Order: sequence, then C-alpha cells, then structure tokens
Amino acid sequence: MTVRSDSMRPLSPHQLRSDEKQEARGKPQRKLWLWGCFALLLTITAVIIILILTVFQIKDPDIKVNSVTIKQIAFANITNGGLPSGLNITLVADVSVKNPNVASIKFGNSTSTIYYGGIVVGEGRIPAAVSKSKRTLRMNVSMDVIPKKLMAVPTFTTDLISGALNMSTYTRIQGKVKLLKSIKATVVMKLNCTVMYKISSQTAQSHCKLRH
Repeated sequence: MTVRSDSMRPLSPHQLRSDEKQEARGKPQRKLWLWGCFALLLTITAVIIILILTVFQIKDPDIKVNSVTIKQIAFANITNGGLPSGLNITLVADVSVKNPNVASIKFGNSTSTIYYGGIVVGEGRIPAAVSKSKRTLRMNVSMDVIPKKLMAVPTFTTDLISGALNMSTYTRIQGKVKLLKSIKATVVMKLNCTVMYKISSQTAQSHCKLRH
C-alpha cells in the first residue's frame, strides 16, 4: 500500500491565491523600505555637506598686533662717533592670534624682516606654535636691528634730527589645519606693519595690515 505525503499534494487554487496576495502585499513594503534607506542616505549626505560648509569650513585666523616697543636703544653718542659697539636695538611686538576653527592650527617657524628706508636692517624669528580651537594665542615677537645697517641709510641723520624713525616690518606665517583626519588645509598670512619710533619720548606707534 502506498502512502501519499501531504507535502507532495498540489496546492489548491485557494492556497495559490493566498500566496499571491501575500507576495503582492510584500512588494510595496520592500519599495517603502528601499525609499526609506535612500531618504536616510540623502539626509546624512546633506548633513555632512552642511557641516563641511559651515562648522568644518576652514577659516583664516585673525592676527592683531597689540603693541610694539623698542628696547636697548641709545642715541646719545651718535654725534660723537656713532652708536656704541655691540649695542643691540630690539623691537618687541605683542601679537595675538585668534583661531576661529573647530580644530587647532599648527604654525611652523617664521621670519620677520625689518626695513628702514627700503633697506633690510634686521630680522626676527618666530618659533613654531599651536593655536588651539576657538582660542587666542598671545606671544611676543622679538626682532633685532643691526645698528650699522640702520646708520648706513642715507636718511638716518635727517630722521634723527626730526626726532622720529619710520620703519616697516614684513612677516609671513604659515600653518596647517587638520579636520576629521581627512580634511587638511594650509593657511598663509602676510603681515605688513609700519612702526614710527619717537626718540624724545622713546615710544613706538604701529599700524599693521593683514593679508591672506
């Protein structure tokens, strides 16, 4: 005697229609799931783009020269044979660097050049530093003037008699910014300053202009 298994029986028309209905109901659900994933992907992409264009946008730091002072200078013996040998003339600039970015800026070593009468008369070195996120870095920048070069400028005697020396400085600072370990950028700042030193009061007035 042969026993027929229920699994070998053909599906009835009612069962076929039931399976078709379930499959028909499943297609819209799959489409809805796919559209939901696509919409989520678009939303994440839009958020990333907005963050890159706003929060993560790399901005140039702002540099401000708070004051410039001149130290170790004496003109008393100029008319009697010039400046004393070994005399150092030093310009000290109090500088603030404001970092508006959400990441730190690493600055490399920089050089500042001093001009008088269009001639280079000295320079200063700015050590490497780190400006932290949303913070202001404050530092003193020292620049040494070479007296012999200063006195060699044709207008030196005339300026000395007038009581004021007009000098200028040029500084180029370069730094690197790194965001999310993948977004990297280099920021370059050029600072031009004019310094007028009044001999009688031994004070200095400065005006600086920043270029990126």
